[in-house]
Amino acid sequence: MDVQAFPFEAMASRCELRLALAPGVDGARLAQLAIDEVLRIEHTYSRYRTSGIVARINNAAGRDPVACDDETNALLDYACVLHTTSGGLFDITSGVLRRAWDFRRPELPAQAALDALLPLVGWQHVEREHGAIRLAKAGMEIDFGGFGKEYAADRAAALLAANGVRYGYVNLGGDLRIIGPQPSGAPWSIGVQDPRDTERLAGAIPIASGALATSGDYERFIDIGARRYCHVLDPRSGMPVSHWRSVSVLGPLAIAAGSCSTIAMLMQEDGLAFLDNSGMAYLAIDQQGQCFRKDA
Repeated sequence: MDVQAFPFEAMASRCELRLALAPGVDGARLAQLAIDEVLRIEHTYSRYRTSGIVARINNAAGRDPVACDDETNALLDYACVLHTTSGGLFDITSGVLRRAWDFRRPELPAQAALDALLPLVGWQHVEREHGAIRLAKAGMEIDFGGFGKEYAADRAAALLAANGVRYGYVNLGGDLRIIGPQPSGAPWSIGVQDPRDTERLAGAIPIASGALATSGDYERFIDIGARRYCHVLDPRSGMPVSHWRSVSVLGPLAIAAGSCSTIAMLMQEDGLAFLDNSGMAYLAIDQQGQCFRKDA
């Protein structure tokens, strides 16, 4: 079998499909099926798209309910589960806080800016009934960015598997869903980036099935003095978390691994106990550079 790579851009990330295919199989056609599915999810659920369901829900905040299809309601159900599991820390209404944070400039937002936004954060202000959703307060928003990319990786991998692909993986900006091992049966060796040196790896994880997802403080951030302020925000204070440099989780699905890694980041010093209780393998690096690892 021939291993082929299909790079593409989606969700503001460098992405790649790596597929092992038999001679004569039209890899480009298969890859395009998966890429089209990733782009469909981006167009439907990205907060940056003005024509998707998220935009319609957000634009109607404080006014009328918006009817949702089964896929959207399933994602909202999952968001509700994450909110409960995390003790309220994983909250898809917290994306509104980005109005106060600009990670392109090394400046902290004024406390008044955060104070104005915090009343708009809270899953308890989300009303759901008869397949429709209403954001109770004008100015509220939902944002599926916390697990949208991982959901897309799972969907793309499932589509490829349904079309006969047995070996390979989907990589969406470092969040991976494995379709199957290498043709030899050996696992793929997936590198985890050093959160303080883009030229180095913090470690390599062998994966033959499942998924790997990473949350970290090195994707969008500003450094002021000796402190790093990253894009992972505590919905209670509007301030960035600071305990972990990165958390990588190996799980059965990308959406599960990604949610677990993000919740661990949000839980800060309590994140390690959460990871241990999750039953999933992980590699976590704290602000002192100390590594905590549990293998599968």
